Amino acid sequence: MQDPIQKLTDEFAKFPNVGPKTANRFVLYLIKKPTKEIKQLLEAIIELKKTIKTCQLCFNFFITQKKEESFCSICKNPKRDKKTLCIVESETDLEALEKTKKYNGLYFILEGNIINSQKENFQKRIKELEKRIEKYSFKEVIIATNPTTEGETTRLYIERKLKNKKIPKITHLGRGLPVGGELEYADPETLESALSGRR
Repeated sequence: MQDPIQKLTDEFAKFPNVGPKTANRFVLYLIKKPTKEIKQLLEAIIELKKTIKTCQLCFNFFITQKKEESFCSICKNPKRDKKTLCIVESETDLEALEKTKKYNGLYFILEGNIINSQKENFQKRIKELEKRIEKYSFKEVIIATNPTTEGETTRLYIERKLKNKKIPKITHLGRGLPVGGELEYADPETLESALSGRR
């Protein structure tokens, strides 16, 4: 029989940015908790899986009680600019840009970058992006990847992929974001400046 402490530690270690030591601390913390609180945690996780869906257009998560619902509130909002698409690496990057209240277009989430994502998954998402761009006539596509080596490599790759898609304008975020930083940690003012200065 496998050690239950090690088994749960291994599961927590699969979480992003969680190493074996942190994972083990999570397990030890849970051991000390009363059974009632553990049940509440389990119920919250089950509820999460029941009510959260992935948008079929942008791949953002959204809450719904309807099985037939396929699009998030951003994608189905008639007031959004349907001619502008912003490509981001993650859901947290999307949230950071939304907080600026300066961008009113649509999004597409890559779920990682060309370096850190599994090659097969990344290529599948790129094909989804190409399909979406071919189906909808976007006037501008903003490649808002992080200003890191991985993000810049991803941006250049996407630019090459979209080169022959007849998009009037392909831009990327302007200066203001520190090199090596990540969108989710940038303050709204810095992101607003980067959006305004896109080129």
